[in-house]
Amino acid sequence: MVRIIPASPKIGAEIQGVNIKTMDEATFRTVYQAFLDHIVIVIRGQDLNEEDFMAFSSRFGELKPHMTKKAHHPRYPNLMLMDNRILNTRTGEESKTASPLLIRIGNVWHTDTSYDYITAKATGMYAINVPSVGGDTLFSNSYAAYDALPSGLKQKLEGRSASHIYGGRLKRQQERMEDSERGRAPAIHPMTPTHPETGRKSLYFNDGQIMSILGLEQAQSDALIADLAQRTASPDGDYRHKWQKGDVVLWDNRCSIHCATGDYPANERRTNWRSTIMDFGWQAQRSSLQARSA
Repeated sequence: MVRIIPASPKIGAEIQGVNIKTMDEATFRTVYQAFLDHIVIVIRGQDLNEEDFMAFSSRFGELKPHMTKKAHHPRYPNLMLMDNRILNTRTGEESKTASPLLIRIGNVWHTDTSYDYITAKATGMYAINVPSVGGDTLFSNSYAAYDALPSGLKQKLEGRSASHIYGGRLKRQQERMEDSERGRAPAIHPMTPTHPETGRKSLYFNDGQIMSILGLEQAQSDALIADLAQRTASPDGDYRHKWQKGDVVLWDNRCSIHCATGDYPANERRTNWRSTIMDFGWQAQRSSLQARSA
């Protein structure tokens, strides 16, 4: 029997009583509704290979290879191999301890792929190796972040968009970039979008990759970004996920932000497979955008 247990008052739910490899369509509909209702879903105790994990992720949308080729799984480019011992999956060379860059890479509140012209619907992650302490992931509810804004600030953000660039303003993010990833035109996204499935408004804010708020002088933009960063960042978020081997966690990038704690021992291994999940039909949407901009 499927059980859905809220992980916190604001965000997250653990789903019990399901096996990802044998899940039928009726059970998946229950899981998908939990994804919409709780934003982050956790399914523990799974024993998956790469095809199993990709098949589950593909039920939510179309998979897309991550922009950073050095993080592609060596056999399955639709997966990221997030391994703290391997800086470049194309060479596969392993270090004895984790690179400080890889430990700190996700240690900023963000939503995945805001630098893309068409952003990811969701992100999935499967835990292979888990350190003895630390390495948690924090999640916050972006619906709640929007609802908590003062009415004057909501009005100020209404109709505004922001530019986002891969690497953002943070040196540690930029150090991970390849030459082919530099110099891309910024992606422009509304700051208070309406979720296409739930109809709810959220605050679309990515402190790791936002560059400027359009229509404002740079000093005003910087001040407003700093204000929003302070409002959305918190030491523990709305839900702290403590990873266990075999965890599958999937979250809605359209209405959440997350942050890696990066506080695990450098000599212990942390390995995850990660999927980037797009809306079904996103490539047709991309072609339409390209045609309009030509």
